[in-house]
Amino acid sequence: MITTTVVNNPLLQQPANKYEIPEFSKIAYADYLPAVEQGIEERRKEVKDIVDNNAEPDFNNTILALDNTGLTLQKATSVWNLLQGTENTDELEKVTSQLLPLLNAASDEITLNDKLFAKIKKVYDKRESMNLNTAQKRLIERYYKGFVRGGALLSDKDKETLKDINQQMSEVMKNFGQNILKETNAIEIYVDDEKELSGLPENTVSTARNEAKKRGHETGWSFTLQAPSRLSVLASADSRNLRERMYKAYTSLCSNNNEYNNEENINKILSLRYQKAKLLGFNSFADFMLDNVMAKTVANAEELLYKIWEPAKKKVEEEVADMQAIADKEKAGIKIAPWDYSYYAEKVKKARYNLSDDEIRPYFALDSVVKGMFYVANRLHGTTFTPMPDAPKYNPEVNVYEVKDAKGEHLAVFMTDYFPRDTKRGGAWMSNIKEAANYDGVNERPIVYNVGNMTAPTANMPSLLNIDEVQTVFHEFGHGMHGMFTRAAYRSQTGTSVDRNMVELPSQINEHWATEPEVMKVYAKHYKTGETIPDELIAKMEAADKFNQGFTTTELCAASLLDLEWHKQPYTGHVDVAEFEKKVSEKLGKPELVEYRYRSPYFRHIFASNGYASGYFTYLWAEVLDSDGFELFKEKGIFDPETARSYRENILEPGDSEDAMTLYTKFRGHKPSPDALLRRRGLAE
Repeated sequence: MITTTVVNNPLLQQPANKYEIPEFSKIAYADYLPAVEQGIEERRKEVKDIVDNNAEPDFNNTILALDNTGLTLQKATSVWNLLQGTENTDELEKVTSQLLPLLNAASDEITLNDKLFAKIKKVYDKRESMNLNTAQKRLIERYYKGFVRGGALLSDKDKETLKDINQQMSEVMKNFGQNILKETNAIEIYVDDEKELSGLPENTVSTARNEAKKRGHETGWSFTLQAPSRLSVLASADSRNLRERMYKAYTSLCSNNNEYNNEENINKILSLRYQKAKLLGFNSFADFMLDNVMAKTVANAEELLYKIWEPAKKKVEEEVADMQAIADKEKAGIKIAPWDYSYYAEKVKKARYNLSDDEIRPYFALDSVVKGMFYVANRLHGTTFTPMPDAPKYNPEVNVYEVKDAKGEHLAVFMTDYFPRDTKRGGAWMSNIKEAANYDGVNERPIVYNVGNMTAPTANMPSLLNIDEVQTVFHEFGHGMHGMFTRAAYRSQTGTSVDRNMVELPSQINEHWATEPEVMKVYAKHYKTGETIPDELIAKMEAADKFNQGFTTTELCAASLLDLEWHKQPYTGHVDVAEFEKKVSEKLGKPELVEYRYRSPYFRHIFASNGYASGYFTYLWAEVLDSDGFELFKEKGIFDPETARSYRENILEPGDSEDAMTLYTKFRGHKPSPDALLRRRGLAE
């Protein structure tokens, strides 16, 4: 890599725009390494200043000072993190391979700094006598526990072992994720017979034709494993052969006998995680991870999941029977197989509710959906979103907005990036380029972004979304609002830096507004005629709202239980991944026709990072909260000002400044139970 001078490095310079949006066009691959090296060196000096301070350790000179270290490093790595997920070229992969060892070593250098930890412990030990507010005390406790969980109490020998484990784990998780991206891009389901296209929506066929051209085919159509292509084929293709090819290609992703096979990576990750957990005094990695969240124990998490699992399984039996009845009536001569599930589910929905995706999509052009989510935020909180067409952006498909609060004051910068690219990883997510802070006269507002892989526009048609995609857009925007609305004082407590069991609440509760009739009448407009979505179509959508929830719930619950099974037991030697999954399926009595939402070789949430490892269940845990919470809005009115104020002040603004369950109870008036979730999904009266 060519090294650039630090002085001229755009990652380190103040951007020449009002809200400090990075000047992406000026950043070269060669800029990352020197920027990160300088950031690490600056943070090292900042930490040394804390350690060398002879004053008695207190909140300001130790905890707050530590919370404000590494701002230069954060500036550089936030851009790298963004582009790693959205513009992950071969050149950036080489940069990543250079940066990861440096960043892991730098993190361990702080967490395993004995003198720094001694100062933190002094503040922790006297926190009750220091006249601190709740947020300050919580920040102290979080730092203390974070250092302990990072190995601060280990012997010198064990600290070196932990450093080595962390370094290895980071590299293997990176390889796991890159394998998914590479094989997803490599696989195509090529079709040269036009009869195979029967049933597919026009935009799916058009996109497949463009993909075939891009891949060098003069004729034919290329379907990919990207969600818009894959899900459309499985739900709409009349060709059972095409559906089967697509299903098998996806469910065997990264478990084929090639360089992208992730079995060895999974085994390495499991081994390293178990070693780490034992080193830190836990019986399993699941015990280690759940010790730090609302659920606290594996038993508590599984108790919730099984309350949902059993009624969901029963619902699947009913759904399959309905599908088989239609197949038999049509004299298809088949027994419903996994690749038939989505296709025949659509037929059941059509027969029962006279409703199909093709009828819905024209009213949900992406631009209209975005206007709808902005409308909801404005009605609830008074926020406005103004396009910034001249703002820096990392890709032409990105849109940038200035966000202002109800008083007209700057709240945040918000960026959206919604369409698939070869360089973009699958799924949808939210994060920050710049964090917020609000203490002692400091008032820094964040830069937040949403990324997705929605149905892309074609030459003659805009991006038209199905309801799952609409809810995904609203979901990620819920995360975005959590990041944008934050009023927490301290950097480590702002936005989505909350209890992992709480982080999905703002995103999942925001999905509810997407399909509220009052909201749809505002934003759901036919992309050709401008006609507002008709009442009879809304009525059919409401009637079908709980349709197919057995399948949806079972695949999610199964993946959550699989995650816990992987991590709650000791790693004793090489595990055959397919065989392990089979045993878990037998233990659970998993319906044969329902696959795990993600099979282990492409279960990015739990194996490409540590974030959701032993924590995929938090989507369902948070759904308990969001189902219960939205019932309050339904009771008071979906735009009730007082309920919106309470939600904003107790959920969106506080971040991690107070205990998550305390904040939820302040908003809702009681602790949650799974009953509202079961009602919402049609699994209970």
